[in-house]
Amino acid sequence: MKSLIQAVVVAAALAAPVAVFAQSNAPVTRAQVRAELVQLEKAGYNPAAADNATYPADIQAAEAKVAAQNDGTGVGGVANGSSDTGRPPVSKADWNAMYSHP
Repeated sequence: MKSLIQAVVVAAALAAPVAVFAQSNAPVTRAQVRAELVQLEKAGYNPAAADNATYPADIQAAEAKVAAQNDGTGVGGVANGSSDTGRPPVSKADWNAMYSHP
């Protein structure tokens, strides 16, 4: 019974971002939410695992797989964003300028 409640809570948590970041203003049906959850589970996400240490990475990896499978159909997906991953490191001169106090 506990796992059922946990699965319902996870499904509700997954449904909230879908409604917030939806492309249209049309309401999301229960069937659509269920279909997305099934897609995420097929992509390797297990909502019953409850591993809080890897939660964001797990769900994002599954969403990326679903987005790649859907190939622009508008179902599921990951929000586009940017990061500083490819940014060059701070030079020694800049580092010293930031942290040296005259």
